[in-house]
Amino acid sequence: MSRPAEGIPEPRHRLGLAALAGRGAVGGGAADDDVTGHADVVLGFALAWAEAVAGTSYVSMSRSEVEQHLAGLTRQLVTALLAEPFDPAPAREVGAAMVAAHFTGTETLTRTVALLATDLPARLGLTGDACPGRERAVERVAAVQGALAGGYAEALRQRTLDEQEAISQAVFVARDQTEQALRASEARFRAVFAEAATGIGVGDVAGRILDANASLLDMMGYSLEELRQRNVRDFMHPEDAASVWRLYDELVQGQRDHFRVEKRFFRSDGEVIWTHLTTSLIRDDRGNPTYQVAMIEDVTDRHLLQERLRYQALHDPLTGLPNRALFLDRLSRAFETGGRDGRVGLCYLDLDGFKVINDSLGHDVGDQLLVAVGQRLDACVSAPGRLVARIGGDEFIILVERSGSTQDVVTIADHVLAALEAPIRVGEHELAVSASIGLVERPVQGTTPADVMRDADITLYWAKSDGKAKWALFDPERNAREVARFTLSATMPAAIERGEFYLDYQPLVRLSDGQLVGAEALVRWRHPEFGLLAPDRFIGLAEETGQIVPLGRWVLREACRQARLWQDRFGSRAPFISVNLAVRQSRDPGLVADVAKVLADTGVEATRLQLELTESAVMGTADEPLDALRALSAMGVRIAIDDFGTGYSNLAYLRHLPVHELKIAGSFVEGLRASAADGSHVVDARIVGTLVSLAHALGLGVTAEGVETEAQARRLDDIGCDSGQGWYFARPGPPDQINRLLS
Repeated sequence: MSRPAEGIPEPRHRLGLAALAGRGAVGGGAADDDVTGHADVVLGFALAWAEAVAGTSYVSMSRSEVEQHLAGLTRQLVTALLAEPFDPAPAREVGAAMVAAHFTGTETLTRTVALLATDLPARLGLTGDACPGRERAVERVAAVQGALAGGYAEALRQRTLDEQEAISQAVFVARDQTEQALRASEARFRAVFAEAATGIGVGDVAGRILDANASLLDMMGYSLEELRQRNVRDFMHPEDAASVWRLYDELVQGQRDHFRVEKRFFRSDGEVIWTHLTTSLIRDDRGNPTYQVAMIEDVTDRHLLQERLRYQALHDPLTGLPNRALFLDRLSRAFETGGRDGRVGLCYLDLDGFKVINDSLGHDVGDQLLVAVGQRLDACVSAPGRLVARIGGDEFIILVERSGSTQDVVTIADHVLAALEAPIRVGEHELAVSASIGLVERPVQGTTPADVMRDADITLYWAKSDGKAKWALFDPERNAREVARFTLSATMPAAIERGEFYLDYQPLVRLSDGQLVGAEALVRWRHPEFGLLAPDRFIGLAEETGQIVPLGRWVLREACRQARLWQDRFGSRAPFISVNLAVRQSRDPGLVADVAKVLADTGVEATRLQLELTESAVMGTADEPLDALRALSAMGVRIAIDDFGTGYSNLAYLRHLPVHELKIAGSFVEGLRASAADGSHVVDARIVGTLVSLAHALGLGVTAEGVETEAQARRLDDIGCDSGQGWYFARPGPPDQINRLLS
């Protein structure tokens, strides 16, 4: 006979339990090593588990045997929690093993689930604000809880079904026996009927209740006389699925022999209970329906536990808002039920500056702030057809089902920004918080939930990059440009290797006699997908990604190779080559070595190479070492300041820089094109004259950019400018153009 675990004397072989905690019931591997390293955890939790469930179930084991059995199950739970990759499946086996060992009391499961949520994570060090993987650990523990409860429920359900099946078989056997066997089998049935823990009721095909056992009477709260005055249909629940009573009608009409469903019943006191209902049809000798037998198991506790676990699986434990899983489920259903004309909208928001608050004031303050933000969002947004969810960290998302137009999500975004304007009080801190919001609103036809989520994420990034505390609406054209930028960025390294880049050259002409003295190398990209790209399409992107350094190194080498060809062909009449240096190139530690190697490899004289840097790049080195520029200048390389006059230069600092040439920005030269009615050409002429005088006083040459007319060239020559560059002389072109000009 089985006996309660409570009251069993303390085990005399504690060393045996400790050995079991270290040995376990799971196969070898990395997870085993982790569990072996937690033998004390396994032992401690097994003892606490045995203490917690003592007296809640009747098992045929001594106290020491209970502890040993639970130690083996504990090892499986620890393995599941620590496994990489994570898999909660072993916890289902633990739940089934508990039922197999007759730990079937409802309180046993409740205490086990509660202990698993608090005691075991603490012993493993998976809780507390100091734990870096706290949120991940909470998700693992919840998954293990759910798996254990699921395995427990499934095993218990299967055992019940087996018992119900045994009872059904007894009923059918009784029908087919002789009178003597029938009396004997009915006596056995009566014994089973009266003593069964499962509620059993017998009725006729009209639904009148004829008999019920004690378990059913206790479950429903009625006496047998009260039940005999009721009809089966009196126990319909208003929320019963239509399929339940369709199955019942088919049964009593003889169209089926049995059915199983999960169904709610009202007790006599009005309380609702959840049950597993199995109803079977009894036929007479001619096969006509005569009776119905219902077997009912009360699963209310199990159902409530499953509902609680399901809620935890679909809601954020911190804010109580729906989590990513529930949000994605609702989003998918919005697409499934949207129809041909349905629309859907998303507001994807991220808190600005939350990381600073979290890092400076602590995670507890950060968590409370997230709770307060979640409450404000729920208060100002919640309505039928809308869902506010926290999908991770400081990111929230609002789903608008059956939206009417883009204005719907814009209005919601404005409400959210307004709701977050007021400071939030957290303890002694008054915190100001704002949000950046990405908006997407479109018809459900022609798109997918994944597309909408991707575009909302992209638009949130736009909102943050545009200045924060604002919303941005998804723009297909902007997205296409962003995709093109990404494509260019990703393909640039291979494009250099494939030879997709080439150089055009624009002449630099001496104004006094029109002699060609130099050529500026300008890079172009012949892209296989986007066609011919000017520098403004990719130079900025190359600077952002760092590709400007290898690209600039290629330009320098290719330009010097061409300069050597001119040097060999035209001798002293060959032009010097001018190459632009980006800011990032100028600060590259290997710049001087790269230039020296290129000059050595190509055989170009250093004096025939000019490196152009923007005014901001050169002047930005005022507080930085100028060793690289000085080293290049010492080699004989010419240094030129490009677009001079457009920045905020410290002019007095010019004389300390290793600079040889100033290239005046074309915006000043444009005013010299023709006489203007407002006299602006006079002002521009004076500015250019001043810049030329300043450069000459410092011993620097001057080149004017953007020369497009003869009048400009003549005036620049009169002012004293040394050389010019622009479409008046020639547009950028291939090396042959320079050859023709020199010839």
